[in-house]
Amino acid sequence: QVQLVESGGGLVQPGGSLRLSCAASGSIFNINTMGWYRQAPGKERELVAAITRGGAPNYADSVKGRFTISRDNAKNTVALQMNSLKPEDTAVYYCNADIKSRSYLQGINYWGKGTLVTVSS
Repeated sequence: QVQLVESGGGLVQPGGSLRLSCAASGSIFNINTMGWYRQAPGKERELVAAITRGGAPNYADSVKGRFTISRDNAKNTVALQMNSLKPEDTAVYYCNADIKSRSYLQGINYWGKGTLVTVSS
């Protein structure tokens, strides 16, 4: 089995920073794309940022220039550095990863349980 465990959420004032981390564990051959999604109350889950195994990032327009995604392939981790946070960034943030457990298997999409980020004064 594979697990994704997020950490780093919390309460921060507008303009502040937080760093989210996600670690994948279990039966892992390799990990393709890793990413972060978020879901605010009453809204659909949306992509925040994703990064390929080779390190190419992709960001939602709403976070470009403020958030930075990074990964460590050796440690099976992905991080999201969030700066200049705004109240509209408040949401539950979910880690996502496309993971192959064996070389001959297709990747399976896994989700973490989520970590709450609240931006408020």
